[in-house]
Amino acid sequence: MSLLSKEKKAELTKKFGKTATDTGNPAVQVAFLTERISELAPHFKVHEHDYHSNRGLMKMIGQRRSLLKFLQRKNEVEYQKVIKELGLRK
Repeated sequence: MSLLSKEKKAELTKKFGKTATDTGNPAVQVAFLTERISELAPHFKVHEHDYHSNRGLMKMIGQRRSLLKFLQRKNEVEYQKVIKELGLRK
């Protein structure tokens, strides 16, 4: 399981959060999950049959989708900003 470094978390929190310590913000959570998902992509190119890790990846994708739905419902402007910045929803 790849975890984000403190520096990367701080950078994402500063970029998407309201304050430097606002890690609970849904936009920040989506950014964390997107970063972790993108870090796992090369692993699956090499290990195609790693089904256990694939399950974790699917759970992260589902969690991100739920957070994005919540964000879209509660704050459409922030939702649009997040998907544009992270390159989601082409």
